Amino acid sequence: MESGTGPAVLMLHGSGPGTTGSGAWATTAQALGASWHLVAPDQAGFGRTPLPAGSRGGLRLWTEQAAGLMDALGAEHYAVVGHSMGGAVALALAAARPRQVTHVVAVSTMGAPGAPLSAELDAIWAAPADPLGARDMLSRLVLDQALVTESAVAARAAAMRAGAAAFASLFPPPRARWADDLTLSARTLAGVRAPVLLIHGAEDRVTPLRTAALPLLEHLADVRLHVLGRCGHVPALEHPHDFRRLLSCFLGRERGP
Repeated sequence: MESGTGPAVLMLHGSGPGTTGSGAWATTAQALGASWHLVAPDQAGFGRTPLPAGSRGGLRLWTEQAAGLMDALGAEHYAVVGHSMGGAVALALAAARPRQVTHVVAVSTMGAPGAPLSAELDAIWAAPADPLGARDMLSRLVLDQALVTESAVAARAAAMRAGAAAFASLFPPPRARWADDLTLSARTLAGVRAPVLLIHGAEDRVTPLRTAALPLLEHLADVRLHVLGRCGHVPALEHPHDFRRLLSCFLGRERGP
């Protein structure tokens, strides 16, 4: 998905089965309007982007893919917004490309050193590609169960079936190793020079605030954390107006020293 003109913003989705760039970010992009050049790819193994032959994905591949995409687009400077797995990729990319990445917004992010695989994320990665699996996964992602509508379940189930073959190779059990792959070292995090905004739900059970966001405050040089009450793992869906306001205000500020 690509839209708008202006400063470039790379938007990276999370790791749930059936997730795509447009599925994760289309509503946010539409609401933000044309003030930024928004780019929301399907990361390797998701949507229409296949895994390279012999690959099982992983942080290094997704980071290299993101950097290569922005290079191909000719973006000399860009912000990165990432949700969950995408947040870890965003932070890794900022460390790898300090001269290019101007801002990082890490939402319900993975990546904190030592963060364990939660039971909720384990269950999400294992969700079968059918309506029951889609409903169970969505119910774990959000606090307000009224958001788990029949149309949302049907759409996610269809997306899960479409991507089932590729997704099956991404996070096979034992799954703790894949969560470990998505954690960043203290040295890597110290290399992030761009200002970072962490947005997190207080009731997030997939990447809990205590183990996912709070530890990052000790490792990032220029960081601020906004916690949304009555919110689970998907702030863009659960608190869309607050989320978009935070995003637009932060992306609009000048880069710090």
